Amino acid sequence: MLRPRIIASLLIQDKGLVKTTKFKDPRYLGDPMNAVRIFNEKEVDELAIFDISATVRGQGPNFKLIENLAEECRMPLCYGGGITKVEEAQTIFSLGVEKIALSSAALSNPKLITDLSDKVGAQSVVIVLDVKKKVFGGYEVYSHNGKKSIGKNPFELISKFQELGAGEIVINNIDEDGMMKGYDLSLVDKVRKATTLPLTVLGGAGNLDDIGKLIQKFGIIGAAAGSLFVYKGKLKGVLINYPNINEKDQLINQYFSM
Repeated sequence: MLRPRIIASLLIQDKGLVKTTKFKDPRYLGDPMNAVRIFNEKEVDELAIFDISATVRGQGPNFKLIENLAEECRMPLCYGGGITKVEEAQTIFSLGVEKIALSSAALSNPKLITDLSDKVGAQSVVIVLDVKKKVFGGYEVYSHNGKKSIGKNPFELISKFQELGAGEIVINNIDEDGMMKGYDLSLVDKVRKATTLPLTVLGGAGNLDDIGKLIQKFGIIGAAAGSLFVYKGKLKGVLINYPNINEKDQLINQYFSM
């Protein structure tokens, strides 16, 4: 039976693990390999790793780093950052990554979605849309790690990307990144109505109840979190964490019903 997924999201910058707030002020947290090892022990549903500096600097994927991460990882792994070519994606898949995530590249070259979907299957092609509220209402999409507004409606883009062959949508809320005050359920509702694809939501989770509320409202969905799984307490001490099997089952049983 299909169930909601609780996904740990890690950000990489200069080969180190970092965490941002509203896509700014990256705080260095340590070696990402250590985080992956701990998440292995925690039996995480899925791990998403994003290199937040590759596209901004015009760099391609760091294949050696990806290889090391994939070799260590014992859970489904999604990787994004610097991918602009089918050949790069194929190399990443050959290293043991299950899904690749496109963001800026999908916006600048939508045909890449179709080319990748044809080559590797739609289920392995994830589109990440970084979105932010507009001053006078609505939402807009940003690229290059939240630095460039492209002036387009995210919901129209999502429908377009589904037609082009995307297999999953990740909606990443810039306003809520690192704030730990809960997901923007209104945004998620609009995204859910725009696509029938598997959907993952990132940005805002501050506790397990936030994840529960997302699951309660939307059912089979990916609940992703960064800060929640790398910080502990009000002072945000660095502690890699994730609910154990019993906690996760209780959470899903409490909030999820078919």
